[in-house]
Amino acid sequence: MHRYIQIFPHSNLSKTTTAVDSLTSVAEVRSKKDKDGVGDGDGRVDGDDDAYPEGGLRSWLVVFGCWLAMFASLGLMNVLATFQSYLLTNPASGYNTGTMAWIFSLYTFASFVLGLYVGPLFDKYGPHWLILSGTVCLAVSLVLSSLSYEFWHFLLAFGILSGLSGSMLFTPAVAAIGHFFKERRGFATGVAMTAGSVSGVLFPLVLQRLYVTVGLAWAVRTLAVICLVATIVANFLVRSRLPPAKNASPHPDIRIFNNKGFAWTAAAAFLLEFAIFIPMTYTSSYTLSKGFSQAFSFNIVAIINATSVVGRVVGGYWADSLGPFNTSVAAVCVSIFACFGILLPAGGTKPGIVIFALLFGFASGSNISLVPVSISRLCTTQAYGRYYGTCYTVVSMAVLVAVPIASRVVPLDRGDYRGLVVITGAAYMASIFAFLMAKASVVGWNLWTIF
Repeated sequence: MHRYIQIFPHSNLSKTTTAVDSLTSVAEVRSKKDKDGVGDGDGRVDGDDDAYPEGGLRSWLVVFGCWLAMFASLGLMNVLATFQSYLLTNPASGYNTGTMAWIFSLYTFASFVLGLYVGPLFDKYGPHWLILSGTVCLAVSLVLSSLSYEFWHFLLAFGILSGLSGSMLFTPAVAAIGHFFKERRGFATGVAMTAGSVSGVLFPLVLQRLYVTVGLAWAVRTLAVICLVATIVANFLVRSRLPPAKNASPHPDIRIFNNKGFAWTAAAAFLLEFAIFIPMTYTSSYTLSKGFSQAFSFNIVAIINATSVVGRVVGGYWADSLGPFNTSVAAVCVSIFACFGILLPAGGTKPGIVIFALLFGFASGSNISLVPVSISRLCTTQAYGRYYGTCYTVVSMAVLVAVPIASRVVPLDRGDYRGLVVITGAAYMASIFAFLMAKASVVGWNLWTIF
């Protein structure tokens, strides 16, 4: 396994390394940690360099448990477009684009913003009680959503309670992987995060059939049973390994924004998720607006999630060799091409939409799985939950406004989606700048540095 060569900032000492594909091999950039285990380094915990299992039955069972937790929590995020498409094409539902946008934005916002507290709680107490609470909340929220018949019922049951459960499930699931993998963390995280894509493929296909045969209410209840079974098993498998850092606090700590690399990474994640959630939510509606059938629109969502599976694994694999920041930038470039090179000129044709779905699914899957790995380069493992949760609290602001903004842009564009495509592409371009600034603040301006 390739090991990074350690370098020390502000030092005249250096070590010669073997080039890998013409890239400068940089090792682990370290800096002073504060007394709470929050620092500016790359995640190394003093004294445990060789303690990471990097595999074995126990480690992969943890990954499988995390996969099950994400299967339920991230799967719901990936079927928002399917819910929206069904409700908007059924006048009896009484929902319009604006109200649906706020319900789903609130759900995603709640899922991310609560990471500010869930992350530190994981660092302090481990994942057990968090995942158990998330299991109960998710099942209850979906059952209550199936019984909702007014806007505020659905807003509270799905928008808030489901969002709360999502945060308690996927935040500790992502952080737990970091306790068992270091050199292969990108690959392990990517494998676990394929869960959201797999459920994103299965759920739309199942829901499409259930909408017709049993209606929305029983479709959601069926979804509740599937998620409950998955999360119950996750409760028995997900564990942490390392003890809490000295003086670890269950409370948020905004001092981590003093880490410039983290601040720029949080900004990059904000822009990235803003860009990702617009197509994830509106691809189905976009397809319908071009005159294609609802079945085809559901299939496009399934294609996005299917290629996202590949993107998460491939992106994680290459991140372990080339660095998560470098791999993230490459994946963002693919997304920009999908927006400006495919969707704008050919978005009114079936082949154009399918090609966009293939490229966007692959690239977005890579980016979603790489953000946590990038964050882990900037902190100790025992502070990973705090860093990850805080970053996604920033991200929550993006997802809160992304869909409502999009719902305003479409009417102003007279029902056309070209404006949304441009906004999405621009956000992607801005995220590249933020990723490069994050990398430069840690390892300098050499673009070929592995990081």
